[in-house]
Amino acid sequence: MSSWALQWRLITGLFNVRLSDFRPQSKLVTKTSLVERPRYPAIDAHNHLGLAFGGGWDQRPLPELLDLLDSAGIIRYVDLDGGWGEEILHVHLDHFKHPAPERFQIFGGVDWYQWPKLGNAFPEWAAGRLRAQKARGAQGLKIWKGLGLSVTDEQGHLVDVDDPRLTPIWETAGELGWPVMIHVADPVAFFEPIDETNERWEELGNHPEWAFTSPPFPSFLHILEGLASLVARHPHTTFIGAHVGCYAENLGWVGALLDRCPNFYVDISARLGELGRQPYTARRFFLRYADRILFGSDMSPDPASYRLIFRFLETDDEYFNYNASEVPSQGRWYIHGIYLPDDVLEKVYRLNAERVLASD
Repeated sequence: MSSWALQWRLITGLFNVRLSDFRPQSKLVTKTSLVERPRYPAIDAHNHLGLAFGGGWDQRPLPELLDLLDSAGIIRYVDLDGGWGEEILHVHLDHFKHPAPERFQIFGGVDWYQWPKLGNAFPEWAAGRLRAQKARGAQGLKIWKGLGLSVTDEQGHLVDVDDPRLTPIWETAGELGWPVMIHVADPVAFFEPIDETNERWEELGNHPEWAFTSPPFPSFLHILEGLASLVARHPHTTFIGAHVGCYAENLGWVGALLDRCPNFYVDISARLGELGRQPYTARRFFLRYADRILFGSDMSPDPASYRLIFRFLETDDEYFNYNASEVPSQGRWYIHGIYLPDDVLEKVYRLNAERVLASD
């Protein structure tokens, strides 16, 4: 066998490598910056502390958590797991908020499972529960993505995000001075067919429960249009669109909603992979809406994740992994830093959150 034929056999054999085993190593020679702490003290406006989403810190010593946050430069931490259920809310208020009131802000929530039981009385009942949660010490409202995807009324009908029957909830949040952290849609690819064109194919293969293919689920844009309608309808209530307004793939759409609705803000949690692969557009977005963007991670209190976000925001590093896994977990691409100026960094890290999250 000729050397050429042998080489060809070796090459074609390599083409049989499974995608799950593919580990390409970039040969680019680029700058690597290690940013241990943020340029300014930071408020993590979107995160978790419970067992289901945040590593079970409600069952661990509080001083250990405070030391970790101190080391990462996080001066306040918004825990959204109180909105997972009122029993959890009370546990988190007792474990985090009451011993360290300046360091934690716990959000309450809505028990949607009561709607089929209570019928038409549900919206006012839910609004009353918000008042009770505030009296207990909660300082905001978290709306999970079930609204628009799985929440049903007493007739078993799917409830739209902007259903007018829910007005008492949003108006009560406004009266209480509560910000509403709202997450109503996952990445666009989660709503599309799971085939060879889906950029999240590997991720959905690992987490099939994250797929909301339309049909049978409502379309992504139907849900997002409901969000826009909701925010516009309640101008005296502050809404924070989780995960870059729930549409990090289209910053033009998010920016248009920010322009129309001064009561709308966004956080950047868990969307480093989306923002960092459009660095020019993302940088323009941060500069234009510097007063409307909140820092957040959604990764539980994790120093490695924090360092990646700091690196993205503060440096001009090119082509680096957006999470700590060997293969990027959301999609096989890398990201670039957007080297924001100091005045914008201070607003994103702390100043915006101090203004928007105040609820007392």
